[in-house]
Amino acid sequence: MSDRFHKRLWRNAVSFSRSQEPHASIHAVEGLRECPTCGLFQHVPRLKPGHLAECLRCGCQLARRRRTSLIGAPAAFCITSAALYVTLLISSLMTLNVYGRENTVSLMSGPIELGHQGYGAIGVLVALVTIIMPGLIIGLMAAILYGASRPQMPDWTPRLLTWYDRLRGWSMVEVYVLGVLVAYTKLVDLALVVLQPGVYLLGGLMLSMAAVDSTFDAERIWRSRDIRPQLDDHQGHLLDVAHLDARNGVIPPVENMLSCHACNLVVAFDHIVPQEQDMGDCPRCGQILRRRKPQSLASATCLLVASVVFYLPANLLPVMTYTKVGHGAPSTIISGVIELWQAGMIPLSLLVLFASITVPVLKIVALTIMIISPRFGGRWQLRYLAKLYRLVVIIGRWSMIDVFMISILVAVVHFGFLANVTADPGMVCFALVVILTIFAAELFDPRGMWDAAGLNGAVAGPAADIREPETPFPSDPMLRLPSSDPTDMEPGRP
Repeated sequence: MSDRFHKRLWRNAVSFSRSQEPHASIHAVEGLRECPTCGLFQHVPRLKPGHLAECLRCGCQLARRRRTSLIGAPAAFCITSAALYVTLLISSLMTLNVYGRENTVSLMSGPIELGHQGYGAIGVLVALVTIIMPGLIIGLMAAILYGASRPQMPDWTPRLLTWYDRLRGWSMVEVYVLGVLVAYTKLVDLALVVLQPGVYLLGGLMLSMAAVDSTFDAERIWRSRDIRPQLDDHQGHLLDVAHLDARNGVIPPVENMLSCHACNLVVAFDHIVPQEQDMGDCPRCGQILRRRKPQSLASATCLLVASVVFYLPANLLPVMTYTKVGHGAPSTIISGVIELWQAGMIPLSLLVLFASITVPVLKIVALTIMIISPRFGGRWQLRYLAKLYRLVVIIGRWSMIDVFMISILVAVVHFGFLANVTADPGMVCFALVVILTIFAAELFDPRGMWDAAGLNGAVAGPAADIREPETPFPSDPMLRLPSSDPTDMEPGRP
């Protein structure tokens, strides 16, 4: 946001000092798509409903067309999500009965109790990703669908769609559901636990929000958005926007092109585009155009080092203390896994082990390898590193299971001398590891690995894998399959 603020100040200053007549032009290139993982520009034809296109080189999904209606299906699930969300806010999740004394926990109880115990920052974090973000995401989707249904799409619709894409991953309802499940298994041996309607509402909200994402087709909404005839470059000048169809065989040089990170529009300039320089605003969505993420390696490295610093205390320090009738002992993450295993809940213990121990280690090791890889400029296993990066982005937030479980336990188990659960500093360190690795993965640009290997020097031919998701091979014999070894593909080779 600060970059855009400074750009507008500079643009206003320029408008007072010089004429704003268009003096150059750029091209909005249709029929091309840049892979967000490997940076390969390739031809992507218009897809039929139910088909998807995958990158020829790294296998990343480039585009997908839904079989459902553009507005109707996601709107129905969005309304359902809104109804479930509002009802959930005023419903209870579970009730705990200890020797005749009862405590009831709701969605807001955990963050409030964490604040009372002196962990206000973690309480705010839990409230942000379990209460505020889901409501915000539902509201954004409702506004986007309303704007897209208008005959003339309002200018605020692309901005909201961009923010939806950025914030969707921070809505962690599905992770919270697993946190409730783990907390329930720990409580059943302590006292009588009664599940309240809020648990079922939470599960329904998880499914309805997943249904919104599975039926929502952002690409079709972007295609219905008109491209502005002019845009402002980084110096405040106006540039004419022309249209170029790559399907006609006219393709600008790769070094002159970049892809908008928000709407995926490919834009071609009449000169070589610097790697990280601000090239103006996108003529379709208004976001800042950059060829690569700025300071990608430095930012990801700093956040990764910080996460490593917090990782050891996160596993060595206790995350919570459970006392019963005045007796108890602190519990670490690994001791919680052992307790679940000894209680016979082997699948659940393996789930917690994977989410709380394996996933953080995997993220740290994978990001370390990917950060080091561009420094050597080799092509070693780039395709597998690209898949590993996508996996790290997907699984990063699932490590929050332990944090959510603790927030539920401290809210429901506070019976004074009889039974009590308090949070400990290890929980803070663990939450920081999760958040720092999520930001490190978001700031890291995987295309830099392929740039360092010299593999982004030309446009690939019409060789994207176009197929139906349910079948392993395309049904159209005219559609080409990827080559047997896409990692070793030379620049420009189809």
